[in-house]
Amino acid sequence: MLFRSPAEDLTDRERDVLKLLTEGLSNNEIAERLIISPSTVKYHIGNIYTKLGVDSRVAAVSIAIQRQLI
Repeated sequence: MLFRSPAEDLTDRERDVLKLLTEGLSNNEIAERLIISPSTVKYHIGNIYTKLGVDSRVAAVSIAIQRQLI
């Protein structure tokens, strides 16, 4: 059995949000781009933080770039 990292379990929407985080967009800007509510963006960001094992936008973006997640 192959080990999958939590980062590999990001949903497509979480990857969309993560990509927009790397562009420096705010939660409201991400919500507008993806046509979802800002609270939904916060929910996805929380899931991203948990799956990547981070606690900040900067750390999430850094991991995304290092692991070529986006």
